[in-house]
Amino acid sequence: MNAIDLIGVSKMIKGSAVLQDINLRMEGGKIYGLVGRNGSGKTMLLRMLAGLIRPTAGKIHYENDLADGAKIGITIENPLFYPAFTGYKNLMFLANINKYAGAAEVRRALGEVGLDPDDPRVVRKYSLGMKQRLGIAQALMENPDYLFLDEPTNALDEEGIDRIRNLILRQAERGATVVVASHSKEEIAVLCDKLYFMKKGRIATETEITGKEVMR
Repeated sequence: MNAIDLIGVSKMIKGSAVLQDINLRMEGGKIYGLVGRNGSGKTMLLRMLAGLIRPTAGKIHYENDLADGAKIGITIENPLFYPAFTGYKNLMFLANINKYAGAAEVRRALGEVGLDPDDPRVVRKYSLGMKQRLGIAQALMENPDYLFLDEPTNALDEEGIDRIRNLILRQAERGATVVVASHSKEEIAVLCDKLYFMKKGRIATETEITGKEVMR
């Protein structure tokens, strides 16, 4: 199991509460959506789930502990890549840090998001949509246990949106805990088992989703 428990989690930054008393359980094999306006706390919560920031109060428990080698895939806001490298070279550079993925996994991830691993173009010549696909590929290439995605379909065309949605579904099917943030309920409701609506750093409401509408 890859469950995550958040128990009384709060975060203060410069005297302001950006997250307040978050209590959630997120289970492996399911997709959870964080919905809210800019500044509602959804991206901050993703950062905390990924271990990029620590709570001021409360605690987060990972059933499959990160200290024991559990893998995280993450894309938040605008991922940064080396502009003078190709997409493949960028991902190989990242893969060589943890060594969870090699050339075969990088090529697979690029192909899955609709990018050609042998494309000679460097990243500075990529369109916004191509950069978005590259960000998703780097999040997926290590087959993560926990997957955290911020606005994953931003800048994509209809084909790209369908492709990425189905990739996200497949991550949950293999047992990953998936959390997706968006300002738009409609963008992610088709994916999620449960939606959390955030406002002023709190979970304002939650909604169970009974069926997923993504076409395979």
